[in-house]
Amino acid sequence: MARTDNIPELEPELSGAGLRVGIVMSRFNQDVGEGLLSACTEELLRLGVAPGDMLIATVPGALEIPPVLQKMAQGGRFDALVALGCVIRGETYHFEIVSNESARGVTDVQLEFGVPIANGVLTTENDDQALERMRQKGMEAAQAAVEMTRLLARIPA
Repeated sequence: MARTDNIPELEPELSGAGLRVGIVMSRFNQDVGEGLLSACTEELLRLGVAPGDMLIATVPGALEIPPVLQKMAQGGRFDALVALGCVIRGETYHFEIVSNESARGVTDVQLEFGVPIANGVLTTENDDQALERMRQKGMEAAQAAVEMTRLLARIPA
């Protein structure tokens, strides 16, 4: 249903059937990363993505996520990609650098290759916030990957 009369609107579509999804997970703050990954893959399966149509790659930290996403996007094998990880604020400026540069790298890859990337890298003040948010964020990343893939495919060239 359109929000405005006589103006077509592309509604969200969350069918993952037939989609191939690459997932890159940072091992830094691994308990949170594993929680994100578990929620993400469970949701992808619920949305209809077949296990054989998923590939998981792990990297040391959030700054290593973009080059792996780039390699996955270059190959043309994947319809969507997901970045998962957690950066927790410490006592130094390093938090801002890692958070900002990781997000920039994910966005750069997405725009360069036209492959939708769901950014599920949490940036939190402490461990408790990360643990509280990991399941929801992992699920939302899966949904965003599927929704954006379907949306981009329906936009006329």
